[in-house]
This record gives sequence, structure tokens and C-alpha cells, in this order.
Amino acid sequence: MKTEESQRATETTRAYLESVLGKHVVRTTPEDPFEHWLAVYGDMLPSNHRRWCTKMLKLRPFESYIGEDPTINYVGLRADEKRTGYISTKPNITAVYPFQEDGLVRSDVIRILKDSGLGLPPYMDWGRSRSGCFFCFYQQKIEWVRLRRQHPDLFERAKEYEERSAAVSQGFTWCGNESLAELERPERLKQIEDNWNAAQERKRARRENLPLSAVIGGAEVEEEEPEGCLICSL
Repeated sequence: MKTEESQRATETTRAYLESVLGKHVVRTTPEDPFEHWLAVYGDMLPSNHRRWCTKMLKLRPFESYIGEDPTINYVGLRADEKRTGYISTKPNITAVYPFQEDGLVRSDVIRILKDSGLGLPPYMDWGRSRSGCFFCFYQQKIEWVRLRRQHPDLFERAKEYEERSAAVSQGFTWCGNESLAELERPERLKQIEDNWNAAQERKRARRENLPLSAVIGGAEVEEEEPEGCLICSL
């Protein structure tokens, strides 16, 4: 699924996948952009309780493309992710979870990507945990910081949407308890980065304290990820 707000690196990965497979990958694209639906919904930003972005920009064009054809929908949720992902109400769409069925966790998926020659998606190079829109409200604050550092133009667009929504949403923001204008203050950027680095050090220390049997068994402490947009798990 492609929207105007999809990350540039996601499109790069899709193009590379096409070259490796030698097959065209169909991109289901919404007829109307995010700005249109933002106006329709009264300038109210989407949230985990109001996911109109997923519904209008991703699910609707996806299901419209499928139509009534019998379809197997492969969902890329891992065995270490405790959720079900997108489940269509259409009777002709059947969801299948190959990673969960095979008991594959994050380290297994990374190994498969590397062994297959695909490699990791480019957006992971600058610290993004998953694909999706650049202003996705499921992002961790450290990801907003990285967006500000690596793609300030996209950060500014997200901030503009937030400011546009402020008049009608009573201070609702993309990332919870602070606005992007507050988050991008130099001292706040540094604080978020310092907190994240300290958390990673604690995780590394816990990993070093694991017994050898646990390490061999794959019990290393994995980096936690945000829940994420369900349709982005396809």
C-alpha cells in the first residue's frame, strides 16, 4: 500500500524487491490524499483510538483492489508480537501468519532478510523501527527525534498538521503529552536521546548477564518496538 506520506525508503525497498523477484509489485494508492481526509474529519489528527488514516488511506484502496476475488492475506507479524494485525471483515479475504506459525522471532526475520540478499530496509539505517507514514502516531519519541535529525522537511510537515489540528483538538498531539514544537527544542532532543541510550545500555547489561544456555536458545533481550499500524504488517 502506497500513500503520499509513505517513507521514501519504503518505496526504495519495494523497487529493489521488484528487481530481485523479477515481478511487478502492485501499489494500491488512495484516490484522495491525507490532506483531503484531514479536512473531512474536521482537522482532527488520527490516533490509536481514531485510526481514520488506516481506514481511508490503506484499507479502503486495498480491499477495493481485491474486490470479491478469493485472497490469502499474508500478515508479517512475528511470534514475539502478541497481536493479530489487520483482519478483514470481507469473507473472501483469509489472513495467514507464517512467521507466527513457524515460531519466527525478530532475529529470525533479520537473518532471513540478510540470507536472501534483500537486506534490512534502508529506513532502519537511521533508526526507524518499521515502515509506514513518516508522521505515524505509533512512533516512539526517539523516532521523532531521528526524523527531525535526518529528515527535517518531513518533520516540519508533521508539525504543520499538528498545528492545524490544535484549534479543534484541544491540544492533541502526534506523540502524546508534548507537541512537536516542544519536542524539537535542543535540550529536549538531547534528553530523549540520552534516555534512549541509557535504556539501551541497561538492555545490553541484562543480555550480558544471561546464562549461555539462554543465549544459545535465543533468549537475548530484543529491542522493544511500538505497536505499529496494523496494515503495515502485511
